[in-house]
Amino acid sequence: KPARYTGGEWNSIVKDWDKTPIKVVISYPDLYEVGMSNMALPILYELLNRQPDVLAERVFAPWVDMAEIMRARGIPLFSLESKHPLKDFDVIGFSLGYELTYTNVLNMLHLAQIPVRASDRDDSHPIVIAGGSCTLNPEPMSDFIDFFVIGDGEEVLLEVVNSLRDWKRQGKGAPKEELFRQVAAIPGIYVPCLYQVAYQDGGLFKSIAPTVAEASPTIQRRIVPKLPPPMTKPVVPYIEVIHDRGAIEIQR
Repeated sequence: KPARYTGGEWNSIVKDWDKTPIKVVISYPDLYEVGMSNMALPILYELLNRQPDVLAERVFAPWVDMAEIMRARGIPLFSLESKHPLKDFDVIGFSLGYELTYTNVLNMLHLAQIPVRASDRDDSHPIVIAGGSCTLNPEPMSDFIDFFVIGDGEEVLLEVVNSLRDWKRQGKGAPKEELFRQVAAIPGIYVPCLYQVAYQDGGLFKSIAPTVAEASPTIQRRIVPKLPPPMTKPVVPYIEVIHDRGAIEIQR
């Protein structure tokens, strides 16, 4: 299905790449038809694109036929809107709704020609973050994600963007660790590299302790006090998706 990868849908947002300083790609680790039925993605897409200095684009997990062609031809995974490789973005944000997509996250990073493990990525690579219901248990993915958004993302994501603005003003030489320390002070953010985690002999979780002053000993789940305003311009797919209808969030 080529329309999974073409973009250009009604209400999709394409900003000027060269004139927009903060570049985020919202990544859904499943097929286009599944991801375009997700409620969180369009909310965050519209929320981020309302910020004048932020562009938010989308990417979904390619099907095996497309992935094989991309690997054979050396084509890195790219966004739908501008077709830029994911490795050109500042932030790659994954939505983790269920555990079966974890391997898709790793596959998408590999297709994007980005080191899969967070410890193997340097300051030249994008920052990889994750949110969604599965991040309430972040440890299974902690080796691969730079930091997690725990709970509702509408407020905390804008707070992260503020930290990202400050960090980018320092120039390209600013190390990621400075940003990680900034966002670690935000309630609801878990930065694995700033914590020491211990396990029992059988592999069960034992304890967690921060290694820097900015990291909180307890990460609180973020909950928005009331639902945000509904989307006004949802992206309309060209092909049939699994929930092929309009959706309105009435409770959470």
